[in-house]
Amino acid sequence: MLQKAPRRTRERILELSLRLFNEFGEPNITTTVIAEEMNISPGNLYYHFRNKDDIVNSIFTQFEGEIERILQVPDGRRSNIEDVWLYLHLMFELIWRYRFFYRDLNDLLSRNRKLELHFKQILAHKIKVAKQLCEDLRSEGSLEASDAVIEAMSTNMVVVATYWLSYEYVRNPRKYSEQQSMADALARGCYQVLSQIGPYLRNETQLLFQKLSEEYLKKIS
Repeated sequence: MLQKAPRRTRERILELSLRLFNEFGEPNITTTVIAEEMNISPGNLYYHFRNKDDIVNSIFTQFEGEIERILQVPDGRRSNIEDVWLYLHLMFELIWRYRFFYRDLNDLLSRNRKLELHFKQILAHKIKVAKQLCEDLRSEGSLEASDAVIEAMSTNMVVVATYWLSYEYVRNPRKYSEQQSMADALARGCYQVLSQIGPYLRNETQLLFQKLSEEYLKKIS
């Protein structure tokens, strides 16, 4: 039987750092802590990464690659309400996986120029995708809203999604890392974002939205 090749030290450092940043907050974790948790010397750590910012930037590169794959509208057809729901599910799962970026966002951007520039691009891309999804719904007669309303709605959806975990953390910090509590929090986040377009939905799409919402609310009640 072929044995699985051991993960390289660099990959293990990134994996551990992501876990520590998520659990304790990036400002509270130093390279010394990471090296101790890895059971390696600081010199070994610095062989792979110059400093903590280098680790953060490497994790952010992973995050960017994953979010770019998510930020795609359906190819060759217009989006429907189930596409929007799926998009939000995938987005919130990714936000949770890299949650320290969102929880510590302002602090990270204030001292990391790369993150500042790239996160602006990510937000702009998110708004563009949300706008496209809304315009597709309007084109098929499922949503009734002006261009100005869609523009504002798209921005609001991204704002809520971006800061939802911060809201949940303030709301209940002691349960922030509990799996069921966070599963419920992410479900609430999806619903809150999607509720932005609820009043503008029409016909069968509105009925489907109500059905999906009721099922969602039952899960998190």
